[in-house]
Amino acid sequence: MQSPETTAMLGHRVLGRRPLAHRALRRLAEEDGAATAEYAITIMAAVGFAGILVVILKSGEVQGILTDLVRRALTVAG
Repeated sequence: MQSPETTAMLGHRVLGRRPLAHRALRRLAEEDGAATAEYAITIMAAVGFAGILVVILKSGEVQGILTDLVRRALTVAG
């Protein structure tokens, strides 16, 4: 057992243990796996964006606009 003087000198350490709040803050500050989670979120956003683009590009109106654009470009170039 530690003497009261030793406990006072150690400040936050009592019997070799840190206070619960300090341990909780330290765990929150750890970033293990943070990069993997960020990559997963980025990939999910890209997949969602790609899905929206596919739906938009499959619509008849957008296909007509793109076809007209390509025809005009080929007419000018040809």
